[in-house]
Amino acid sequence: MYNKKCKGPFRTLVPLVLASGSPRRKELMERIGLDFHIKVSSSRELDTESGLEPHELVRENAILKARDIASVMPGHLVIGADTCVALSNRVFGKPRDTEDAVSMLEALAGRWHEVFTGLCIILPDHKKQITDVVKSRVYVMDFGPEVMRSYCESGEPMDKAGSYAVQGAGSFMIKEIHGSWTNVVGLPMTRIVEILLEAGAIEPCVKN
Repeated sequence: MYNKKCKGPFRTLVPLVLASGSPRRKELMERIGLDFHIKVSSSRELDTESGLEPHELVRENAILKARDIASVMPGHLVIGADTCVALSNRVFGKPRDTEDAVSMLEALAGRWHEVFTGLCIILPDHKKQITDVVKSRVYVMDFGPEVMRSYCESGEPMDKAGSYAVQGAGSFMIKEIHGSWTNVVGLPMTRIVEILLEAGAIEPCVKN
């Protein structure tokens, strides 16, 4: 049996692969003690031109990523994920530059928006695929254009969907979150753990 030592509340029982290069997703999985490999998918992701609704877009992209990695890593449980920020079905990706980041935050300020993460988990025998979409609602405080620009010029928003990092300095502008906080970071860990436990891929680290 693939049985790694405990590094946190859970022990990994099967080879895991995270099909993402996101350092934030990596950190979230490491926090609960999971052992896993990282392999970034080379599949071409769907974008807003696809005409899909935000929840459909992230689900399909998660499937593309997971299937791409599963095809080259037999015997591994593969986790694919894709996250987007949406306001009235308008999808906010990563900003092109500082001005684009400012524009995004001005659109989000003083309003509720939604964060969707699509999940696709392919079990080690690759005969079963579990998909889901988790939604969180986020309210961004409107501090005015000067504060928003100052934050954007810090550089933190530049690789973040929606141009903010809820786990970083950008937390100051997040007034309220309804739903999973880790989902806003990029990976809904409650749902991930639920699926992995049900699949027998992890178990609690309980000392005998």
